[in-house]
Amino acid sequence: MKTLLGLSRAIDRFNTRLGMVVAWAILIAVLVSAVNAIVRKVFNTSSNSWLELQWVLFGVVFLLCAPWTLLSNEHIRIDIVNTFFPKRVRDWIDVFGHIFFLIPVAALITYLGWPYFWLSFLQDEQSTNAGGLPVYPSKLLIPLGFTLLLVQGFSELIKRIAIIKGDLQDTVSGGGHHAAAEAEAERVIQAAKEEADQRGRA
Repeated sequence: MKTLLGLSRAIDRFNTRLGMVVAWAILIAVLVSAVNAIVRKVFNTSSNSWLELQWVLFGVVFLLCAPWTLLSNEHIRIDIVNTFFPKRVRDWIDVFGHIFFLIPVAALITYLGWPYFWLSFLQDEQSTNAGGLPVYPSKLLIPLGFTLLLVQGFSELIKRIAIIKGDLQDTVSGGGHHAAAEAEAERVIQAAKEEADQRGRA
């Protein structure tokens, strides 16, 4: 398990650093959009390549930051239902979800995505819009993003199993805003219990 946890930490470090770098593409997309809008309004001209670049940058952020999002526990989950269960049950739900949903779906899209990109690359596929960008770089984002998500899914599965077995200290939820909110909620509940105990003794 120590070897697997070491691998998990390496995966976490890589996807965290990648996500922090790729997130800057949001700013680049905003600047490209702003410049394109100004040029269109002031000079009454535009280019499909600028418009498509915005779409590609969005795809870069959405697909390549997905593993970081999963790691930080910022992905969408049904908290209304999840919070009713004890922590150990939630851990097992995560294990079930990773094994039967996340990993198979990511593996399938990875498996289908690489040939999809490679065919586009061999054909030197170009945009159907006049003056547009090549298509194959954006198609590369699909298998690349899901490959990274698949690897991160294995990392999360390793950590969850280690927590259940007692080989890893439990965390609130893995980080991010949800973790901070859950930690604050637990702190408030604990403080309220302590205050109630003190009043009971008095």
